[in-house]
Amino acid sequence: MTGKIYGIDFGTSTIKIYQKNGGIILDEKNMIAVANRKQVIAAGNEAFEMYEKAPANIRVSYPVKNGVIADLANMLELLNYMIRKIDRKSRKLSAAAVIVATPSDITEVEKRAFFDLVASSNIKAKIIKIVEKPIADAIGIGLDVTNAKGVMVVNIGADTTEVSIMSLGGIVISKLVPVGGNRLDESIKNYVKKNYNLIIGDKTAENIKKELASALPAEERSMKVYGRNVVTGLPTEVEISSDYVYESITEYLYTIVDAIRIILERTPPEISSDIIDSGIYVTGGSSSISELDQLIAKETGLKINVCKDATDTVVNGLGKMIEDKKLISLACSLKQTNLSG
Repeated sequence: MTGKIYGIDFGTSTIKIYQKNGGIILDEKNMIAVANRKQVIAAGNEAFEMYEKAPANIRVSYPVKNGVIADLANMLELLNYMIRKIDRKSRKLSAAAVIVATPSDITEVEKRAFFDLVASSNIKAKIIKIVEKPIADAIGIGLDVTNAKGVMVVNIGADTTEVSIMSLGGIVISKLVPVGGNRLDESIKNYVKKNYNLIIGDKTAENIKKELASALPAEERSMKVYGRNVVTGLPTEVEISSDYVYESITEYLYTIVDAIRIILERTPPEISSDIIDSGIYVTGGSSSISELDQLIAKETGLKINVCKDATDTVVNGLGKMIEDKKLISLACSLKQTNLSG
């Protein structure tokens, strides 16, 4: 294929685009700010800056929820906004092909929504192909998914965790769990409100998670955070303990561990032996939580490989597929449907 070829990862939290021979050309928050329900005033990182700060007439939202498109109209606006941002010099945007990564454990209707989204956008792609996200993830890590050796990848994203076993270029078994970084943030917010009488925002909760979260009991640490006091209604500063953070997230981390164990129990014996040799590969933004690899290793008895550049493994996998003719065959085509119908 000649001409522009894009690979797009529509993550719940971020949208990433890879261009053939250009590398990752876009990595921004998958957010859109709409004024008075119709006028798009910002998208991506600009919209994220407005999040939790915007007046009532401006709605800032994520068009993707739980790995699937929840707001098709806004996602289309956001995609067109990003494409214009990438290629301001060209008045007529076009691409020879687009490869889109989608979760594997979703319905055909949900999968088709990604296809129709790209087909309706200003990219005007001649060819649109879909690849299941775990396949792109494994390729991005550097694993060979085309041979008979089984591999296991756990991607802990913003809204979901996808646990997958792959072999011979396909997915043998996969499970999508509705637990990710956002659920951990929400739990931290609730714990802070309950134990400190403090209301904090999503961004503050995420910072607490990054600084203090641990998957196993660890030496106590603390940090100062700001929020609104529940009783007085006034801005307040408090010191948050890492012990409370651990208590708030441990239940959800064990939900992820349970999903891993369920998949391992259903894995064919011959592939199980491959996984014992190579271990489990963990990717996604929340894979960086302290001691998470040790928790999974303790509960499964397997070697855990936490990947470098874990947040970009899917888009890097799309890039490798675009650059390698042998790998691009792992993506499949869907027929376009009528969005309005």
